[in-house]
Amino acid sequence: MSQAQLQPNTVPPSINEEWQQNLTGESWLDGVRDMTWFTGKPPVFGLCPGVNKDGVLSSLPMPDLNNVTRESAQNYFDNTWTLYETMFSGLKGEAPFYCPPQHGLRHPQIFYYGHTTCFYVNKLQVAGILTEPVDPYLESICEVGVDEMLWDDMHHFDDPWPAVERVFEYRKKVYKIVSNIIAEHPCLDDSAGPIKVTQNDPLWALFMGCEHERIHLETSSVLFREMPLAHVQPPSNWPPPAAPRTTSQHPIEGVHFPSNELISVKGGSVDIGKPRDHPSYGWDNEYGSRTVKVPAFAASKHMVTNGEYWHFVNSGGYLDEKYWCASGWAWRKFRNSKWPFFWEQDGPQGSMKFKLRTVFEIGEMQWANPVEVNYFEAKAFCSWKSENDGLHGKPEAYRVITEAEHNLIRPEAGSLENVRKDPLSDRIMSHSGHEFAEPNDSTNANLNLAFGSTTPVDMLKPSETGHFDTMGNAWEWTEDHFNPLEGFEFHSYYNDFSTPCFDGKHNMIMGGSFASTGLMAGTFGRFHFRPHFLQHSGFRVVSSSNAAPATHLSEKDTDNSLSAGAALYETDDLVHQYLGFHFAHESGKAEGISAILPHANAPAHALRFPQRVAELLTSLSPLKTNGRVLDVGCSVGGSAFELATKYDSVVAFDFSQAFIDAALKMQSEGSMKFMLSMEADIFEPVVAVHETHVDQAARSRITFQTGDACEMEKLEGTFDGAVVANLLCRVPQPLKVLDGLAAKINPGGVVVLATPFSWLETYTEKENWLGGYRNEQGGALYSKDQLLAEMTARGFEKIHEDQLPVLIREHQRKYQYILSEATGW
Repeated sequence: MSQAQLQPNTVPPSINEEWQQNLTGESWLDGVRDMTWFTGKPPVFGLCPGVNKDGVLSSLPMPDLNNVTRESAQNYFDNTWTLYETMFSGLKGEAPFYCPPQHGLRHPQIFYYGHTTCFYVNKLQVAGILTEPVDPYLESICEVGVDEMLWDDMHHFDDPWPAVERVFEYRKKVYKIVSNIIAEHPCLDDSAGPIKVTQNDPLWALFMGCEHERIHLETSSVLFREMPLAHVQPPSNWPPPAAPRTTSQHPIEGVHFPSNELISVKGGSVDIGKPRDHPSYGWDNEYGSRTVKVPAFAASKHMVTNGEYWHFVNSGGYLDEKYWCASGWAWRKFRNSKWPFFWEQDGPQGSMKFKLRTVFEIGEMQWANPVEVNYFEAKAFCSWKSENDGLHGKPEAYRVITEAEHNLIRPEAGSLENVRKDPLSDRIMSHSGHEFAEPNDSTNANLNLAFGSTTPVDMLKPSETGHFDTMGNAWEWTEDHFNPLEGFEFHSYYNDFSTPCFDGKHNMIMGGSFASTGLMAGTFGRFHFRPHFLQHSGFRVVSSSNAAPATHLSEKDTDNSLSAGAALYETDDLVHQYLGFHFAHESGKAEGISAILPHANAPAHALRFPQRVAELLTSLSPLKTNGRVLDVGCSVGGSAFELATKYDSVVAFDFSQAFIDAALKMQSEGSMKFMLSMEADIFEPVVAVHETHVDQAARSRITFQTGDACEMEKLEGTFDGAVVANLLCRVPQPLKVLDGLAAKINPGGVVVLATPFSWLETYTEKENWLGGYRNEQGGALYSKDQLLAEMTARGFEKIHEDQLPVLIREHQRKYQYILSEATGW
């Protein structure tokens, strides 16, 4: 796929593409929308809240939930609803409602046009306010969005979608229903004065619906920005961009973009978290607490600008692998990216001349505006700049900011501490977008749709630390994984808002963007995206001689981004295959399906590999100190269950949440249905069951948990023994696994290492392989010899060696036959 194919002004896909089956000739969508497009209040001054005398619609402040009236609730709902429909009036004709995004990682826009609508209905039903659906079909197909695993996790767009007119009529119905609830529901009875709405009130679902729609207002604006220009048109009521600055084809620092020196910050203690009684709506991940000690650091005065980033692009930074982590480089090659996506080439290849795509238009490049890139691109720039400034390989090498550091450079008036004391000091609670745009207010920010695009990084006032745009303009990528605070609890109305993304595969973004409204623009906002995902997001360069005070839930490569290898173990197909692998002895008997298709000389000796590894540990008689053993990389638990029949306590962990979920089900229920591959697309349901000697008492002795084999020092306590089966060549840093074993095994304890030494760069960078290559002199370095040297250096003695066959079924006529070297230490 060429770079030209990925640019937003791409010619629409061929008429033969399957998504076009949805086009029915809805000509009423052609041209500029008139006021009949709006299913709620049209954006007219004096009629719709948030419209000024010039007819420009912007966001209202967030409601104070300690002082809610029917009028204030209706105004916020109207403002939210009409903002969303104003943005959708920017789709030009019928096709852009159905044309899939160029990256294939999100639904077409017809889904999002209906999704936020059905969300109100579904959540009001969960809250008990509505007793039945409005349109069960739409509320089914438009219910669940997409969170792709990888940049190549492409979705198919051959499903039929409803006509725009059907969703339009549905929005009309739902608007009336929600408005009637606001006007009549007894929970909002304000006859005696304003009321208080808390998380325990049914009407919490109303404000949940508003904030959810505002999230999609922003995320869909990004999808609009990625569309071919022919598919969009500027809505007449959309906030205008800031006045453009004089530009140049090749930017000069100090002329076309400001110098961006680092400003020292003394560090300090940051208390993160929102009180549960705070009088604004909040998502579950905001509540709780954490105190972070932040060492001194230096952060760039501005977010990195288009002009500053151009010099990275012009120097060949996108074409030099050394600046990119493994995952980032794989993403860059797959996308064939050569510059930021929102930069439009404005000349022949190699001219390095660009224009800038905004949500609805293409204009002159604004070199002083923040560059908008993904996390991989931000980290590559930091690596390039570190090399240029002589910091490569040093502790002070550049990185992006952390959540705690970001809170230290924000304006004091809107700090976490001040907003906890005085909620209205969070300006999102008191100022509309129009007020944020006032030029003479020193606390203003490009938030709440004050402007329709990013603004120059030096246009508004800095915080007390001297840093600009710490709130608004563009989100800032952080080094933190999206994570729960201490005391985290999901809300019963929406139990999977945050928890699926507490996976070590989403990086947090902070501060909001020009398109952030409501909660997204507030002090307590904690949002996230996968590192390859594009948002209105940029970054700030940070340097410190100390480790980044970031929260990491896992570590799969040097910059904590998701590696392709890690993702392979999160698929349903792999879970099903490994259930068959780990529980082959008994599974399938009830169904009359054997683990191996019966034939002469069938390799039945290669079955039960997980159990044979566990039995080998027992046969080597580790000295009993505390009766605890460890299963490192336990997968779906076959070895752990066998160990539990012999030992007092088993701790079993795996990096894959999907594997751990399956192991937990096998522990609690004793069985689990999976699909066994027979041939091509033919699968048969089979129930995985334990071997007969694995009883409930044994199963209760196991603790299953997610964990990183390269970070075993985080485990509590020590162990008499450990098994590490076919894992060593599937981790990014094998020596860290050996270090962890040395730290965790009791004197007299035994480790069983089983590995086929199948090194692949998908999982382990070549420089970290123990062997399997030739040295500079041409000599063969075998992993077996290197493992002996490394284990000896860590105080282990080799006491056993054997070759263990492994059989993994692909289907009934194809199997992987592997020979693992099993050693005892």
